[in-house]
Amino acid sequence: MNIREALKWGSLELKDTCERPQYEAELLLAYHIKRDRIYLITHENEVIDIKEYGSLIQRRKENEPYEYIVGEASFYDIHLAVEVGVLIPRPETEILIDLVADIIEKEHITHIAEIGVGTGAISVILARKFPNLYSIATDICDTPLRIAQLNINKYELSERIKLRKSNLIDEVSEPVELVVSNPPYIAEDFVLESHVVDYEPKEALFGGRVGDELLKQIILDVNARGIKWLACEMGYDQKEPLSAFVNELGVKSIQFYKDLAGFDRGFVIEF
Repeated sequence: MNIREALKWGSLELKDTCERPQYEAELLLAYHIKRDRIYLITHENEVIDIKEYGSLIQRRKENEPYEYIVGEASFYDIHLAVEVGVLIPRPETEILIDLVADIIEKEHITHIAEIGVGTGAISVILARKFPNLYSIATDICDTPLRIAQLNINKYELSERIKLRKSNLIDEVSEPVELVVSNPPYIAEDFVLESHVVDYEPKEALFGGRVGDELLKQIILDVNARGIKWLACEMGYDQKEPLSAFVNELGVKSIQFYKDLAGFDRGFVIEF
């Protein structure tokens, strides 16, 4: 089977699974033959081994995320290693990073902490933006810590990003000026799509019975430590309960922000 025929077959196989079956069929074939997508166009008559490509298509057909299949996720302006057991970074988190970057720049912040490091996406991007920034990034699970370390090493940031196994910031004793987090915030009974709930780590998705329990604990912990800034992602329906919670606690300010689809997506608190 040549490349043109393989792409036609792969696209048909994925038509009920993906929004862009042709595109994903191309991505998987390019990954399989270790070439870019342009090569597929310029060498469409080249004969290839279909067996391994077929197994990649089958995995995607069964809703396994593309990023897990290829072991890599594109995020911001970099590529990050990822595997099952680690949350795949989402484009919405780029908004959180840009907001935090504004605070770091305006406040001349040099020391931060990240809760729930995942792939290390947030800490890595911020460290690349700010050469004088130092981060302590925590996670309660071993797999994210291992993958995050790979990504930190890849971008030569091990001197400025330190990983720590910890619940929230329990094991962070050093003074920090800002905490950033994309924590679990989904209610435990919320129905997610198969490619998310069947593959991505539940401890990185579900925040409790209501969903905002962990967010509230993070707010309390950061406030108790006397840290000035907290920036977090949240669920689209959590603005009102979190606003009431923060107002009762008493903070200097809280600002909510929306994602590109117009949904409430996160907040920045100044204590």
